[in-house]
Amino acid sequence: MHYPLVINTCLSALGMLVTLKVIPGFGEVFMKAGFKGRDLNKVVQKEIPESAGMISGAMFLIIMFLFIPFPFLEYWVSVKPQTSHEFPHADFVEFLGALLSISCMIFLGFVDDALALKWRHKLWLPTIASLPLLMVYFTTFDLTTIIVPKPFRPILGLSIDLGLLYYVYMGMLAVFCTNAINILAGINGVETGQSLIIGLSITIFNLLELSGDFSEDHIFSLYFMIPFCAVSFALLYYNWYPSQVFVGDTFCYFAGMTFAVVGILSHFSKTMLLFFIPQILNFLYSCPQLFRLVPCPRHRLPRFDAKTGKLGMSYSRFKTSELNSIGALILQVCRIFHIADVRSGVGEDKQYTECNNLTLINFVLKVLGPTHERTLTIYLLTIQVLGSMAAFFIRYQLAKIFYDV
Repeated sequence: MHYPLVINTCLSALGMLVTLKVIPGFGEVFMKAGFKGRDLNKVVQKEIPESAGMISGAMFLIIMFLFIPFPFLEYWVSVKPQTSHEFPHADFVEFLGALLSISCMIFLGFVDDALALKWRHKLWLPTIASLPLLMVYFTTFDLTTIIVPKPFRPILGLSIDLGLLYYVYMGMLAVFCTNAINILAGINGVETGQSLIIGLSITIFNLLELSGDFSEDHIFSLYFMIPFCAVSFALLYYNWYPSQVFVGDTFCYFAGMTFAVVGILSHFSKTMLLFFIPQILNFLYSCPQLFRLVPCPRHRLPRFDAKTGKLGMSYSRFKTSELNSIGALILQVCRIFHIADVRSGVGEDKQYTECNNLTLINFVLKVLGPTHERTLTIYLLTIQVLGSMAAFFIRYQLAKIFYDV
């Protein structure tokens, strides 16, 4: 039995119970400080505390700080004199570097909640927070070689050294993980729920790989995933419909950076991305609005109908003449393939175009029609679970076609 994992699990269980206890108590404190918002998808739009993700993030750090000595305890208390010369300094630096990046991301996420930064500024936050992570990778591992898939080996060879491009990839991975969760949001429980499912999927993957050749890497990942899942479950308890707290951007950044940390330092970034299949689909669907090829409002929440108590698609309206040729082509393709509801010639003067906001949430509403918020969250989390099932199938079945596994 790996006793540090047992201790980590016990600390995580205790941290989950403490988080369940303190979130209600801090609600009033957050509201007095101005961290509050209205739940717009309700008939009675009461104010509730916002940025509760800061509490779960802080509890995660407390768990990890208390846990720091245990993976290395045998090197400090061993009766063998030679053990003192075998202390794994590289592993210790990786552990502390990972915590530093997560801490930076929690802090910067809270800054975003406090200042309501614009999207062009949000992209820089995970880039900055990932710098300690990249420096730790450079000084302790610095492996930038990738294995070429079998079909391309006759042309490219067995492997390619990407050099600096690999660090660019890892930096972009941190940016994607944090923002991918942040843009698939807007209804009770969806941010925390999707993060918890991804965290549990990574945990299951790590457990399956413990008997393999890279067990130490997966144990390192479990050190972070078990506490993360524990505090996320506690937060989901209060964020589930009807939500008593909003998680804020703090939690989205905290979750994304935690995933990026374990994916990079435990060396399974490609597998980790497989668990983001719904987020990748949401990102690709959102690209026309994210890159301003199609006008994008600041908030793309689904539209609440107070008469029925259900959510429907929300729309963006803009002048047809203001749409550039690329945007017009994209909307035409969306109209032909029925992947978006595009209405031309609307308004009194017929000069406007309407298009549903391009998010996975709105797409589900397009397919299913108006849906109750709680039911919609369950549908989205079901998609997340199906995405994880597909990820395991790809990792353990289809990967044999491309790699020697």
